[in-house]
Amino acid sequence: MQRVIVVGLGVFGFNLAKGLYEAGIEVIAIDKNKELLQKIKDFSTRAILGDAAEKELLTSIGIQADDIVIISFGEDLAASTLLTLHLKEMNIKNILVKAPNEDHKRILEKVGATEVIIPEKAMASKVAKGLISPNVLDFLPISEDFTISEVAPPAGFLGKTLADLRLRGKYHVEVIAIRDVLSDKIQLVPRADFVIKDSDILIVIGKEADIQKIQ
Repeated sequence: MQRVIVVGLGVFGFNLAKGLYEAGIEVIAIDKNKELLQKIKDFSTRAILGDAAEKELLTSIGIQADDIVIISFGEDLAASTLLTLHLKEMNIKNILVKAPNEDHKRILEKVGATEVIIPEKAMASKVAKGLISPNVLDFLPISEDFTISEVAPPAGFLGKTLADLRLRGKYHVEVIAIRDVLSDKIQLVPRADFVIKDSDILIVIGKEADIQKIQ
């Protein structure tokens, strides 16, 4: 599983880091605000105080080309642009950046962002997807090709094991965790003999089009 580095812990960045970490993904959170780092430390693999726009900090954390970096600086276009440029020069393959509008998006794409997220636009898309694929409760893009999603098990899944369902073979998706909505407990990397019940939510990774076929 790839490592995710979240830079900027505003509402968007904080909840993104927390959600990824709770899904069993290795998350490094970076921010200049000590208070925000205190809040995220229990919901991240590692919390780092510092300015990620400085190349020295990026080098010190041992950033790898295959890491996914998510930049969430709000409307600070200068900081987002500079960090994106640094990451591009370091040959980072997946650079996801939050932007407030289409104008900022075009600038960030020109300096090397592989994906630019406009939260309001993404929320509208999420609502539309929920209407089209009601079993898919949530989408979280992590790269150009792959998405992590929460999926309510269809009736045909109940009482069956993950081995019975053969989700990898049928849908080309991988179950990385299962959350019980009653106890709110999460089973990371569940065994093949895990039996699905109606209070379970499947957390899967795969291509969006494949996930939408689960019904």
